[in-house]
Amino acid sequence: MGPRDAAGHPARRASRQGRLLGPRDRRGAPARLAGAGLRRQGRLRPQLRGPDRPPARGPSARPRRGGQSQPALGRARDRRQSPDRQRRPRPRAPGPARPGRRPPARARRPGLPRTDVLPRRRPRRGHGLPRPPPPREHLQRIVPPRAGARRAARAAARRALTVIALPPFANEPILELRRASERQRLLDALVALEPKLPLRVPVLIGADARDGEEIVSTDPGNPERVVAVAASATAAEVDAAARAAAGAFPGWARRSAAERAGALVAAAAWLRERRAEVAALEVRECAKPWAEADADVCEAIDFLEFYARGALSLDAGRPLLQVPGERNEMRYVPRGVCGVIAPWNFPVAIPMGMVAAALVTGNTAVLKPAEQAPGCGLVVVRALREGGGVPDEALALLPGEGDTGAALVRHPLVHVIAFTGSAPVGLAILRAAGDTPEEQRHLKRVVAEMGGKNCVLVDGDADLDDAVPAIVQSAFGYAGQKCSAAARVIVHEAIHDALLERLAGAVAVLEVGQADTFGIDVPPVIERAAQERVDRYTQIAARDGRIAAQAADGAVPTAGWFCAPTLAADLDPASPLLREEVFGPLLTVERARDLDEAVARVDELRFALTGGLFSRNPRTVDEVAARLPVGNLYVNRAITGAMVARQPFGGNRISGTGTKAGGPDYLLSFVEPRVITENTMRHGLVVE
Repeated sequence: MGPRDAAGHPARRASRQGRLLGPRDRRGAPARLAGAGLRRQGRLRPQLRGPDRPPARGPSARPRRGGQSQPALGRARDRRQSPDRQRRPRPRAPGPARPGRRPPARARRPGLPRTDVLPRRRPRRGHGLPRPPPPREHLQRIVPPRAGARRAARAAARRALTVIALPPFANEPILELRRASERQRLLDALVALEPKLPLRVPVLIGADARDGEEIVSTDPGNPERVVAVAASATAAEVDAAARAAAGAFPGWARRSAAERAGALVAAAAWLRERRAEVAALEVRECAKPWAEADADVCEAIDFLEFYARGALSLDAGRPLLQVPGERNEMRYVPRGVCGVIAPWNFPVAIPMGMVAAALVTGNTAVLKPAEQAPGCGLVVVRALREGGGVPDEALALLPGEGDTGAALVRHPLVHVIAFTGSAPVGLAILRAAGDTPEEQRHLKRVVAEMGGKNCVLVDGDADLDDAVPAIVQSAFGYAGQKCSAAARVIVHEAIHDALLERLAGAVAVLEVGQADTFGIDVPPVIERAAQERVDRYTQIAARDGRIAAQAADGAVPTAGWFCAPTLAADLDPASPLLREEVFGPLLTVERARDLDEAVARVDELRFALTGGLFSRNPRTVDEVAARLPVGNLYVNRAITGAMVARQPFGGNRISGTGTKAGGPDYLLSFVEPRVITENTMRHGLVVE
């Protein structure tokens, strides 16, 4: 009959395969164990051995609702068994419970054998649990006992990076201007800005705010309205700013990457709180339409947040091959003083991105904003100084014109020059940076983005419903005053006439108006010189080809620097309009026999910034992507509006030095690599 318990039921047994049949309650039904999942993993084993016994089946095997309480993990209820069926547990030494050990079993009645289910052994720490993430071995920041206090402090700061909690990067959401509440908030910010105009923009060197000869920025839509009055920095002030930045460099560079990244995150929060106010300033000073102005502020926030995270990753170094008896480490160290020369068309985002990249990598910076937008340049400095806590000596502001920027480029204490602007100015900077006087001990690094003559290719199978609005937006958004704006459309001859007709209809109805008016398509250009340049190229288009469409004369205001959006066609291939950058609302359309001819026309240009393609053939997309020399190629979409971390931006050839702003490699232009190799098989030890 076999052994039985006190109630007369057969004692619990295990099958020949070693599977636990489970404990029984007082009625003889199997009791459910909380450790069943552990048994399936092989981490628990039975205590009894005996002949096979089939497991209980059916509803009677399940405990009734509200019945006996579940036993503890791995603890069956007590049962009486014969001594020959027992397997006694090994005795344990008494003592206090250690962390991680199970609590002791409940007291048993005297004379009853112990039939608990026990684990094989006490599991090691972490046994059976998910493996923790591996340590960041590539940091290689181990400090030997003989290291000094300075090295130990530096290593401790690097180890602290592992506890910095920054959420994954995400682009700042743009405003939904279809909502009346958002539009009203922006208009309220513009009304609040008006009494503060004109803004006073001094020369900022350390804690000093200096006045001087004045330069004035006005509203392009109303030149009678003065937006900012700035002090023009002299050559002596450029020298003073460079020397102050060089003096502040060692202290700022010694700060940990975490501290510098925190300054950028704090500056982003400062800018986020003043988003509407800054957008209103861009509307007034640079005639940015509301959607463009808000997007520019969002991009500035994106640069701050993205480069903060990038600096933490860069500070970890790069893994090198390690062999016994040798330790190899690669670090990235700051270069020195960075001169930043910024444009006016993205008056907050671009200077913020260049200055933030310089500061977060440990350099100090001297910002020379565009003379058309000194007020926006002051916003950049305030965000980093007041919001981010960057020391005054580490960031200077030098409003001025071309002479100020040229003096900054030539200064021997400047190590890095970050520039965004026209190709002629950028080439002059590259030539000047190559001049190395005797007192200069370094080669200057130039990070330049210099515009383009951007082409959009339209294949014969393109969807014109997608192509037309994207091309119009790319060419005439912000009056074409973007380095990435579309300037040429090269169309397959099979659909040339149809596309030209549809583009002409779209251009003819574009609305030209003041930047502070919601819904306008083409705002004024930045200044009178820009208006005159666009008018000159429009005359060239009429001379070398024909005007296919243009806004009516009555639809263009006359009070500001407005230009009629123009579509030109049938141009002479030798026309300068096909090679030179216009930087205004002027678009040309050309006919091409096939894809090879279209790509060849793009390849003839000196510029290689952005390009576009509309095609529904994947093979065509792959071929154009492989052959087009541009830095950014956009397929079946507009070619403007690059987003930080999504479309790192930068051109090739004469369009720039190839550095991609908003990308993972951008910060490398502001640092220099340093490799340390140590023989770890030393003899003796010096302890300080």
